[in-house]
Amino acid sequence: MKKVMLFLVFGALLSCKQSFVEADLQHLNGYWEIEKVVLPDGDKKEYKVNETIDFFKIDQNKGFRKKVMPQIDGTYLTNNIQETVKVDLIDGTASIHYSTSYAQWNEEIIELSKDKLVIKNQQDLEYHYKRPIKFSEK
Repeated sequence: MKKVMLFLVFGALLSCKQSFVEADLQHLNGYWEIEKVVLPDGDKKEYKVNETIDFFKIDQNKGFRKKVMPQIDGTYLTNNIQETVKVDLIDGTASIHYSTSYAQWNEEIIELSKDKLVIKNQQDLEYHYKRPIKFSEK
């Protein structure tokens, strides 16, 4: 009986995970503001104010991510520092591969929609993002 219950719980957890197709990746493009980080033990770190926002530009599963700084007038300050990005789709899962001159790392996309992005890194930290609201609209 315990094995059956364990199987059902495990199956339920797997079925909650989003399955991705190529068309879903269009939602990755644009600006993303971090909302919270969920630690492996379940603790959460909430972000009320963000000095930087992530900007993704992906075309045919390749592109870049860079940090930008929102300004009061609704524009963004930026620099020339960016990470090269490649997105892989394998059996319904999506992974982002980042590279710079100094490092390479991967993150798994857990959830992606027009207004929400959740990614998990190799240390099992879950980053929850939302679309930013311009200062003039806050």
